[in-house]
Amino acid sequence: MKLVRYGESGAEKPGLMDGDTLRDLSGHVDDITGAMLDAATLDKLRAIDPSTLPVVSGSPRIGACIGGIGKFLCIGLNYSDHAAEQGLPIPAHPILFFKANSAIVGPNDDVVMPRGSKRSDWEVELGVVIGKTAKYVSEDDALNHVAGYCIVNDVSEREFQQNLTGQWTKGKSCDTFGPTGPYLVTRDEVADPQNLDMSLHVNGKQMQVGNTATMIFSVAQIISHLSQLFTLHPGDVISTGTPPGVGDGMKPDPVYLKVGDVMELTIDGLGKQRQEVRQDA
Repeated sequence: MKLVRYGESGAEKPGLMDGDTLRDLSGHVDDITGAMLDAATLDKLRAIDPSTLPVVSGSPRIGACIGGIGKFLCIGLNYSDHAAEQGLPIPAHPILFFKANSAIVGPNDDVVMPRGSKRSDWEVELGVVIGKTAKYVSEDDALNHVAGYCIVNDVSEREFQQNLTGQWTKGKSCDTFGPTGPYLVTRDEVADPQNLDMSLHVNGKQMQVGNTATMIFSVAQIISHLSQLFTLHPGDVISTGTPPGVGDGMKPDPVYLKVGDVMELTIDGLGKQRQEVRQDA
């Protein structure tokens, strides 16, 4: 299934994609949140004949594909070719940082550069949505705790990230710096999360291209590792790292976002994102 949340920010309704048609799920669930990502509820939704659901008319705003996200966890330097372009060593363990939940927006909402931004950058990433509580899970069992997958743009302000003494979270958590969605694609529709092509374009020019096969730590390894440190709960999102082609790694000179730029992101089977960049007042 491709689960969707649509409507104005803060008042999103649950939906389901029936081919290219958006249908309303409000008669069956209140929202797409961690509370309804258990196997029994997802099985009930799969059993619904989509043609019996009301068609959503017009072109409503699409919200983040999960409401009430618990933890927004991010893995840094998780692609070998991205680490190389940054001139950084391969990490021995997954690098973890958090993105503030106030950064979360819909997949096509504007990205707003904060005051003082000099080096805002893009990062297409595979998002993993936890559907079953995970504590001390093995790598072999880890994917059984996944509800589904989505696209995340881990927008980053490199000046804040690298030069404002502290942790990466400073440059990762600006408002609107976490576009998520458009769909939560349930696990059964993603045959292999380690074989997904991904790309990002800025103003129509391809900047990033990669495949999840070049991850240093697989989705299963990441979930298992994090679950040894703390409990993962339904509705937690893990953004699993980005392939090469970020603006900060461009040679001979870095390239950063500017007002009016348009980012377009795709991952196989997970849909597309599109954001226009503007400046905070």
